[in-house]
Amino acid sequence: MTWITAVKLEDIEQEGAIRFDHGGRTYAIYRGPDDSVYCTAGLCTHEAIHLADGLVMDFEVECPKHSGAFDYRTGEALRLPACENLKTYPAEVIDGEVRVALI
Repeated sequence: MTWITAVKLEDIEQEGAIRFDHGGRTYAIYRGPDDSVYCTAGLCTHEAIHLADGLVMDFEVECPKHSGAFDYRTGEALRLPACENLKTYPAEVIDGEVRVALI
């Protein structure tokens, strides 16, 4: 497993998301209401819209195009039209920096 420093924790609002591109792929990194961090594939599984542009509340992200929703902790699709789960990746905070393991 390769850990990559993605962003600083302070760059992500609490209950917010930020886009992270690496190796030709795009990801979304989330900061939960308890300052925990999570990483998912960056695009909605319904129509490939970037989720970092969506509404983040509690531990849920809503796609900005058709309002499909996901639990970003598990990737589970919660509301149609999203019906395929998101891929998730391990994330951690070390010395104020968010690191993700892109497997």
